[in-house]
Amino acid sequence: MPRSDVVVTGLGLVTPAGIGVESSWEGICSGTPAAALDDTLAANPVRISCRVPGFDAARLLGGRLARRLDRFVQFAVVAGREAVADAGLTPAGWDGARVGVVMGCADGGPGTVEAQHQVLLAEGAQYISALLLPMQLPNMLAGQLSMEFGATGPSMVVATACASGANALGIALDLLRNGRCDVVLAGGSEAMVTPLVMAGFARMGALSRRQDDPKGASRPFDKDRDGFVAGEGAAVLVLERRQDATARGARPRALLAGYGASADAHHVTAPDPEGRGLERAVRAALDDAGIGGHEVGHVNAHGTSTPVNDLVEARVIRRVFGDGPLVTSTKGVTGHLFGASGAVEAALSVLAVERGVVPPTANLTALEPEIDLRVAREPSPVTPRIAVSNSAGFGGQNAALVVAAA
Repeated sequence: MPRSDVVVTGLGLVTPAGIGVESSWEGICSGTPAAALDDTLAANPVRISCRVPGFDAARLLGGRLARRLDRFVQFAVVAGREAVADAGLTPAGWDGARVGVVMGCADGGPGTVEAQHQVLLAEGAQYISALLLPMQLPNMLAGQLSMEFGATGPSMVVATACASGANALGIALDLLRNGRCDVVLAGGSEAMVTPLVMAGFARMGALSRRQDDPKGASRPFDKDRDGFVAGEGAAVLVLERRQDATARGARPRALLAGYGASADAHHVTAPDPEGRGLERAVRAALDDAGIGGHEVGHVNAHGTSTPVNDLVEARVIRRVFGDGPLVTSTKGVTGHLFGASGAVEAALSVLAVERGVVPPTANLTALEPEIDLRVAREPSPVTPRIAVSNSAGFGGQNAALVVAAA
């Protein structure tokens, strides 16, 4: 078993599979893709996205606060409230100086920027909102959570593209291990499904163009995959040292046992063809946890549904773990949540080892012939209850986390 004194005591989720942990888990385990044609992308060459269903910020946060926050921060506050409540913590009962916030985000608030740019063009600079910068700056993700919960310890946002959420959790792990914090709220949030951003991804050829079958567009590891589907959402995890959680009678949901990070130093968007950077991150996470690949029962793959990335990652998983673990990519349901992906998938890994169930990989009709993995096609039991969650981002930035049953 892994050696770790850091535990997850609270979870909060806002995903295309549902709002809240139980709704999200149910949606993920159903294997029902969230992708649909998106009216906000009507003028775009690719019009598919995975949106959070029924997200009413005014109802969830109150109208005044909702109006002052970009969508990516709205998601995080909702997830953060759920996580803190799940952990059985209240800000009135903690020393705020010993509480940190570390969040991941790739892009901040592009929705606000695009909307205010239209105001600039149509009406002039004098009509730009005074809240433009506070709403769109990526650091406001951690800043708002710090204000929400009176957390006056370290507060920061990690920007490592699609590895951001996983790296945020790794940094939080280190803050607890070295004694700088007693509690850390960590995770990621993203709301990048905007016309400009999606046009950029389309021009790169990164998006699935399965417009006639949106729900079948995100198909990790499938031989007919043709690109990812963009999604949105957030995850917040409450992390504590085991002894502190035990002393206050908290229920650890899982161990956060290991973390590894690396850089490919290869290309601005493409992964190293041999996956050497990702492999270094995975092996570093296993070493950090004090376990070998043969002890892992589940891999939550980055699995974006792009032709190159899935194949490279599959080779890494095979080299590190052999044919032992059951592999899944939850992006078949949620799409790719960019900087939030690593945090959401870490939270799903917590639920997998806690409940002993690996979620399915949606839309896997026929496995890519070169991918030699045991990929879960339906909810399946996992043993041993130890999971590795992989993340990789533009710029060749990689991160891996080890999660184990408590």
